[in-house]
Amino acid sequence: MLTDADVERWLREDVGHHDVTNDVPGETTGRLVAKESGVVAGLDAATAVFEYLDCAVETPVDAGDRIDAGGVVLRVEGAAKAVLRGERVAVNVTGHASGVATKTRAAVDAAASADTGSPPRIAGTRKTTPGLRGVEKRAVAAGGGDTHRLDLSHMVMVKDNHVAEMGLVDAVEHFRERASFATKIDVEVETPVDAPRAAAAGADIVLLDNMTPAETERAVDLVAAADADALTEASGGITVADVPAYAETGVDVLSMGSLTHSAPTLDLSFRTG
Repeated sequence: MLTDADVERWLREDVGHHDVTNDVPGETTGRLVAKESGVVAGLDAATAVFEYLDCAVETPVDAGDRIDAGGVVLRVEGAAKAVLRGERVAVNVTGHASGVATKTRAAVDAAASADTGSPPRIAGTRKTTPGLRGVEKRAVAAGGGDTHRLDLSHMVMVKDNHVAEMGLVDAVEHFRERASFATKIDVEVETPVDAPRAAAAGADIVLLDNMTPAETERAVDLVAAADADALTEASGGITVADVPAYAETGVDVLSMGSLTHSAPTLDLSFRTG
């Protein structure tokens, strides 16, 4: 959840210790306008910024809505000094979050367009900006994606370093003994033949790491042939353009770090008066 401390830190970073730029008298109104089409997100953060500065805020759209160029994302009214003080932070956080949501929606649409009866879920990762994970994860959700785990405690991921230290089967057993019965275990494998081994060892999800679509399809088939209940998840440098090919493999989840670490900012403009 966003806190006053988060907002105060953002504002302090932008305003500095002796700002005169925004020392403007009187009252004013402002509006946040899209300069290009996209999917809106980050409204909660922008609203928190202006409300912290005692400004009245109205949001004519909701997170997850598509907006065209020229559409109004947010309206604000209050002391001119306060409106101008919050302007850049609100534009930055909303533009970044909307960029994440827009890229996520593109990936979700690409998965749905593939020649498959049940498209995979599009999920984010923990490759988020420190201090902004909540904003970025909510943006993924606004774009129609799955947030994946929000932090390390949400799910155990048995990765290559764990397997190198303990072996695949022993690593799964090690964490199964220590995790809550409610905690799922996701096991990373790098070859198709290891996928059914991970499922047999007790993985709830088998993560197919850095495999081609052909290798991913083989791994999915091997897990299915093993009559395992595990879900399959593909990850590793997957782009929006790659999504249809991976979707057609029958994999259950596509995890894409690029949704958060490489999403372009949606171009927004703040106008007063």
